[in-house]
Amino acid sequence: MYHAIVRHQVRKIFGGLSKGDWETALGGMADRFEHIFPGDHALGGTRHTKAGLRAWFQRLFAVHPVLKFEIKHIASSGTPWDTTAVIEWRDRAVMADGDTSYVNDGVHIIRLRWGKIVSLHPYLDTAKYAAALKRLADTGFAEAGAAPIED
Repeated sequence: MYHAIVRHQVRKIFGGLSKGDWETALGGMADRFEHIFPGDHALGGTRHTKAGLRAWFQRLFAVHPVLKFEIKHIASSGTPWDTTAVIEWRDRAVMADGDTSYVNDGVHIIRLRWGKIVSLHPYLDTAKYAAALKRLADTGFAEAGAAPIED
């Protein structure tokens, strides 16, 4: 039963993100956590605070006004005090220039303690993502070429 609840919450968070709602994701974070987005680009780096993650989400949705996740699989294991969830997904996005679409496949590894996210680490094709951000930055969209948000 516990793992069914975890899978439901994960679907709720990714469904919210697909509607531009990152506050639901922020509400699921522990007071202190680690969010690592791989790559050397505007959305790369590591965050540990809700303020840093909120700024990261604001940038994410600035460069992708439309971002939709298709969940392929969710698996979870562990106890309520040490749970791991693995989410396989495909995302589809429209870049801020309104003209460029973007598709990527990836996996999130999420660790939870007592229902709160303590570690959030996506794995995706970072070269594809960095290239999409560079194309957008080359059109003059400054946020796509900005320094990573880290704290």
